Order: sequence, then C-alpha cells, then structure tokens
Amino acid sequence: MSLLDSLKKFFSPSAPTTPAEHAAVEPERVRAAQPLLQPRARHVLCSGPHGLHRVAYTEWGEPTNRRVLVCVHGLTRNGRDFDDLARALAGEYRVVCPDVVGRGRSDWLTDKADYGFPVYVADMVTLIARLDVEEVHWVGTSMGGIIGMLLASLAGTPITRLVLNDVGPVITAASLRRIGQYVGRAPRFADPAAAEAYIREVGAPFGALTDAQWRHLTEYSVRRMDDAEGGYAMVYDPGLGEVFRLNPVPVDIDLWPVYEAIRCPTLALRGAESDLLEPATFAAMGARGPRAQTVEFPGVGHAPMLMDAAQIATVREFLLAGA
Repeated sequence: MSLLDSLKKFFSPSAPTTPAEHAAVEPERVRAAQPLLQPRARHVLCSGPHGLHRVAYTEWGEPTNRRVLVCVHGLTRNGRDFDDLARALAGEYRVVCPDVVGRGRSDWLTDKADYGFPVYVADMVTLIARLDVEEVHWVGTSMGGIIGMLLASLAGTPITRLVLNDVGPVITAASLRRIGQYVGRAPRFADPAAAEAYIREVGAPFGALTDAQWRHLTEYSVRRMDDAEGGYAMVYDPGLGEVFRLNPVPVDIDLWPVYEAIRCPTLALRGAESDLLEPATFAAMGARGPRAQTVEFPGVGHAPMLMDAAQIATVREFLLAGA
C-alpha cells in the first residue's frame, strides 16, 4: 500500500464519527503517518576494484512501496540535495537518494583512480538489488544523469523512466576544466557562515535560492572537523580531483551512442545559462535516441537544484504520467 493510500485509509474510517470523536483521534493518526514523511539513513555494502566500501543513502516514503524513485546528485554534491523533491514525491514513491561513494556519508575510496563511472554504475546496481525491486524511475543531476544514461542504455536495465537534469550526451571540455578548478580543493571554514559564503560562491549557477535553501545545502555540504586544524570541511573526498589531474580532457566527451541506446521515456532539463549542456545538444536530445521531452528553466546555470516549486512540478508531472 502506498503512503497516499495509507493516508486515505487513516482519514476515511469505515464508521462515521462525531466531530468530537474525530478531533480526538486525528492527532494520533497524523503522528503515526509523520515517520513516513521523514528521511531514514541507510547504507549498502558494495564491492570495488580494491575492496569493499559502504554507500549511504537517504530513504523517504513508505518502506514497502514497490514504486521506487532513485535520485542521484552531481559531482561534489550529495543525496540531501533532493530533500525538497523527495518530500513532494514521498506520497507516491519510495524515494531513495544515495551519496555516491566519496561523497556525503559514504566511504572514501583508498585508490583515488577508482573514482569513475564503472564503480558508480556497479554501486547503483547493488543499491537497486538491495531495494528488491525490478524497476525504478531515475532523476539524475549532472554526474547522476550520466550514471542514469549509462545504466538506462544497458539491456535489461531497471530504469523505466529517466530525468536528466542539465546533462546530456556531450560534455564540453570547457565545463570540465571549470569543474576541475574547484573539485580537488580541500577548503577549511572557521564557522558555518564562512562555509555558507563558499557554497553560495561555487553554487552561484544554481540560481535564486532562498536563504533557507542555501542554509540547507551548507548544512549537508560540510562537517565539523575534530583534528588539530579544526573548523569545517566539505563532505567529499578531495581525491576526486585526482581523476581530473590524471585524465585531463582536451576535447568534448561524446556519449551519443549511449544516449541513442536508451529506450525509456526521458525528460531533459536545462538551466538556460548552463555551460555544461549546450543549446544545440539540448535541442538534439529531443530528436535523437529516446526523443526526450525538453524543459528549460530561465535564470539558472549548471544546474537547477529542483528545489523551486515550478521545477519540482515539472519533474512530478513527467514521472507520474507513467503511473
């Protein structure tokens, strides 16, 4: 039974009640439903080229719901980026938001050269197996979208509906150089205010977020350090930057063969000011491969954070159209 069905059952008793009786039992019923609307911290053990590692994930909604939505973040972000989207969809889905290895609450890899899409895709297959479902819907921002494309292109893929958030089959070398300039940094911040100022700076392309949204992103982007230096540090492995140093990309990355192998309904989103997903690529995504529906958000670069009500509504409408 979905969370929505459970709530309907809660508030539609078979026998009529008086207003006084209803008032007495309603708070208890609301309290019983509230835990399903709160995030649950989980993890799954995965295998990589040099041993085992834990991938953490945040789960929302009815734990037994067979309709599952997997939301995967960008390169240096984490699964808590999707809190607003998850709350909006927890009535229809069991929403699962992993921290890709090396980020958030997940383990860091010993051999930094292992950070890459073969490990990321394998980890997501393990996660889906842990969820014990045959099919999932997928929302992927930037790197999370590339993972989604790779998995959706495979024969027997569990992905039956795909949202690509500001990423497509061509990744520009210029955008990768920009990302490489900050991904290997290991900044320390004296206090949460300094951390938020940094998040606002590097996240400026996210668009016009509210103060509360910036605070939320900061809260889950840093952790307090107990070493001699102290302060606050980012919750991702600075070793991620080694991939960029070891494998500089002088030309654009072409993933059109991957994209054209996708068969499931696809929605492509773009920030109108994005430097990662170019307008020509975005337009071609609507004509090639799965012939994605395309929606562009004004006043946003790379990448839309899916916190805005209009952005959430766009994703929700597409996903539930396949219900």
